[in-house]
Amino acid sequence: AMEFEELGIREECGVFGCVAAGEWPTELEVAQVITLGLVALQHRGQESAGIVTSNGASPPVYYSHKGMGLVSNAFPPEALQKLEYGNLGIGHTRYSTTGISELQNCQPFVVETLHGKIAVAHNGELVNAQKLRKQVMRHGVGLSTSSDSELIMQLLALTPPMEELDTPDWVARIKNLMTETPTSYSLLVMHQDVIYAVRDPYGNRPLCLGRLVPSSRLQGAGGETGSAETEGWVVSSESCGFQSIGARYYREVLPGEIVQISKHGVKTLSVVPRPEGDPPAFCIFEYVYFARPDSIFEGQMVYSVRQRCGRQLAIEAPADADVVSTVPESATPAALGFAQQAGLPYVEVLCKNRYVGRTFIQPNTRLRQLGVAKKFGALTDNFAGKRVVLVDDSIVRGNTISPIIRLLREAGAKEVHIRVASPPIRFPCYMGINIPTKEELIANRPEFENIARYIGATSVVYLSVEGLVAAVQGGVASREEKDAVIGGKASRKGGHCTACLTGKYPVELEW
Repeated sequence: AMEFEELGIREECGVFGCVAAGEWPTELEVAQVITLGLVALQHRGQESAGIVTSNGASPPVYYSHKGMGLVSNAFPPEALQKLEYGNLGIGHTRYSTTGISELQNCQPFVVETLHGKIAVAHNGELVNAQKLRKQVMRHGVGLSTSSDSELIMQLLALTPPMEELDTPDWVARIKNLMTETPTSYSLLVMHQDVIYAVRDPYGNRPLCLGRLVPSSRLQGAGGETGSAETEGWVVSSESCGFQSIGARYYREVLPGEIVQISKHGVKTLSVVPRPEGDPPAFCIFEYVYFARPDSIFEGQMVYSVRQRCGRQLAIEAPADADVVSTVPESATPAALGFAQQAGLPYVEVLCKNRYVGRTFIQPNTRLRQLGVAKKFGALTDNFAGKRVVLVDDSIVRGNTISPIIRLLREAGAKEVHIRVASPPIRFPCYMGINIPTKEELIANRPEFENIARYIGATSVVYLSVEGLVAAVQGGVASREEKDAVIGGKASRKGGHCTACLTGKYPVELEW
């Protein structure tokens, strides 16, 4: 996990929207709900955050606030006051993939169209952005930022050929956008009194819906709540924040689905199909690394998938060892799964100092060499004289794990076996994840031939691609999926994008 933190494999964004149900002006603090929703998505981007709320009138009045840094910095109390008259709104937390990190690139974007203002928040990266930028500019539209999201907004603002001048057909416009670009986007579009939630036909990025229920109902048992019990609807990149805002998980937005969220509820307007025979392509790295472990995708909790990855790893790559552990925090479920499967005790070998920021400046060589020791203390009693299996979720370049192995060996570990709960990353991602260049990835370097010696481990084994796919699909709800996996058809990327591991991209790349 540290690998990612320091070397910038990053998911680029999180989106969150909220619509109050019942009478407007609403009693629901929409801006507050969105802020808390973004805090729960903070792991998806720490660079900037923005919220646009609307009174939903026609024409609507928009209130907007954007800020750099973490949500808590970007939204001081006075900023929330500025947003407090909203009956609906959308928010965004950003890590830049395309586009430099400046406030002008901070979403949501707002634009005037023939039919009034729209606001757009987007997670993903358009595979054919270059081509689309030229297309938009040919229409005489200037682009003021380098981000894909502005491009999406301009494509939505262009009138589709069949539209009458006085009645905007937003479904037609969104479909038009979806035929222009196949992937990757989860998109929130706010217009007048509704939010359109859109997931690309390949379902590459996640998006789900939640129902806000009165706090008195949350304590009670599950069960469906009547519509009178619904205070509003939320839409989010991940479901992990739902508890913190008093929402219940409702369902995922399906690949290609256009959902309209209004004060009256949630309604499917259309589902745009993929080209014949193409399977869906949900990013498998959401499960491996990006998502918060308490999020639900495809009917299963991310934590459980990571645990299955660990079990699978123990089956594929057992080790003669005494204890199993991990580099805190993100690979813990995989390490627990490995330990259960291997029948070995799980112990903690490292204690993390949570106050060391990532941006700690190392003024001299001595401090630079002590880098890892600033971040971790060794819990010597748990492993001195023992053979340790250290489970990590990914090794990208190999230069962060070696000092940790050294730290453990100096503190008395007899052997250190590294087990990686995901396959080696070998290829760049064009779907919105910032992966280092091909040359920088250790899996493509000569050192990889003897990676154990290179990083100072007793042995190193990665999970196989088939193992990862089996672990992920083992819990996917539908029966057919399971049959497909058992029937060995999983190699058809059965519903998941594994491009960074296999080089098989879900769509032809156009440059």
